[in-house]
Amino acid sequence: MTRRPTLVVAGAVCAAALSLAACAGSGTKSSVKPGTTTSALPSARTTSPTSVRPGVAADPLDIYAADRPNALSDVVKNDRHLVYVPNSLSDTVDVIDPATARVVDHFAVGSLPQHVVPAWDLKTLYVTNDRGNTLTPIDPATGSPGPTIPVEDPYNMYFTTDGKYAIVVAERLQRLDFRDPHTFALVKSVHVDCLGIDHVDFSADGRYLIASCEFSGKMLKLDVKDQTVIGTILLNGGSSKPQDVKLDPTGRVFYVADMRRGGVYTLDGDRFAVTGFVPTGAGAHGLYVSRDSKVLYVTNRNAGTISLLDFATNSVTRTWTIPGGGSPDMGGVSADGKVLWISGRYNGVVYAIDTTTGALLHKIRVGSGPHGLSVFPQPGRYSIGHTGVFR
Repeated sequence: MTRRPTLVVAGAVCAAALSLAACAGSGTKSSVKPGTTTSALPSARTTSPTSVRPGVAADPLDIYAADRPNALSDVVKNDRHLVYVPNSLSDTVDVIDPATARVVDHFAVGSLPQHVVPAWDLKTLYVTNDRGNTLTPIDPATGSPGPTIPVEDPYNMYFTTDGKYAIVVAERLQRLDFRDPHTFALVKSVHVDCLGIDHVDFSADGRYLIASCEFSGKMLKLDVKDQTVIGTILLNGGSSKPQDVKLDPTGRVFYVADMRRGGVYTLDGDRFAVTGFVPTGAGAHGLYVSRDSKVLYVTNRNAGTISLLDFATNSVTRTWTIPGGGSPDMGGVSADGKVLWISGRYNGVVYAIDTTTGALLHKIRVGSGPHGLSVFPQPGRYSIGHTGVFR
């Protein structure tokens, strides 16, 4: 069923120049296991991602080197360019044509859809229906959904960098479930001492992952090969509310958004230690890398702003304010890098923002509680999941 949205076009967003950097809170604690060295999917399409070397960066100096503007792999080059919006409170997905900024499709999915996740091999998208205990596959060639797949508590989903496993983030059950990425049969379930396990990113070589615990105020480090937790960090004495996690282009620094403190922590992944904190805005939530690997877009959900953090200086250089306020949450960058698409979590809209000027290009009405929207296709050799993290 297709539904026509309300479309609002706005003028340019004012940008404020900031340069902020501060030390980490003195209450940060780290615990690492002694002696530990941290060292696809159902589709008719059969081609593989172009030049994939699992666990190896396309460029040793930039793990996102394969994500340059319009550098689409052969697997996705003929896919429809669409924006998929899971409406958590409506149990639906809205599909936006970015060329017209209009909703062109609308379909029901399972209960509490949280994210639309591109598969490692780029052949399928999956809607994670958290309370419905299902995945809804979408064929990106057509934009059409397929029969649901039973999977327990799929709040979020990632893929190991070698494509060997899908990792279902079972938030309610406090588990990371390693599953076959084709059949989704359970291989191993890892219970974690973590309330609100939400977001994940992997080291550049894929040996370990770091995950946020939203309601425990801490981070976990897990050895991917052994599938065991090897360390924990308590952020700001446990008072933080960590959200999205993103590795910097050099593969040395992990950024962690903190909704409660209003900024991003920096972590040394190998040592598993907090190295700093950069204020951005109230409700810091989603993290997205620009197509030139120079900027980290930070969505500040409670402030109604988006901060641009310069990787080279580790400081905020600009902040875009959504006209009239808003609740920027999760999303992704267009294939050409010119538009940042972000869900408005509490406003039932999607924002399209010009990445050159910060102007709000479109505000598009969707369902209730839009959350982890996915822009697809995007450049990259393979996906490690979430709303689209490509390497």
